[in-house]
Amino acid sequence: QVQLVESGGGLVQAGGSLRLSCHASGDHFSLRTMGWYRQRPGKQREFLAAVSSGGTRHYADSVKSRFTIARDNVKDTMTLQVDRLEVEDTAVYYCNAGASGLTSIGTYWGQGTQVTVSS
Repeated sequence: QVQLVESGGGLVQAGGSLRLSCHASGDHFSLRTMGWYRQRPGKQREFLAAVSSGGTRHYADSVKSRFTIARDNVKDTMTLQVDRLEVEDTAVYYCNAGASGLTSIGTYWGQGTQVTVSS
């Protein structure tokens, strides 16, 4: 079993930056590929970025110029650096783990962290 806890959300002004963190506990070997997703108000949950256990990264085309995913396998943490925030980035951001590949969805989800971007 794996437990995921996100942190780092909050209220930020447009144009600013934010770093989200995801801390994993439990079975380290079950983490496999990890990723970030978000759900904007009234929209479906969408993929943002993923990173394999070996460090290979994959991004959604819509965010690759502003989002950076990173992973620390020793600390079992994953981060998402978001730069040049836009009002449209307002969403609940979720950590995901246990995926079999960079384009797969893993079994495990965190509870989400709210990011609100003000204009």
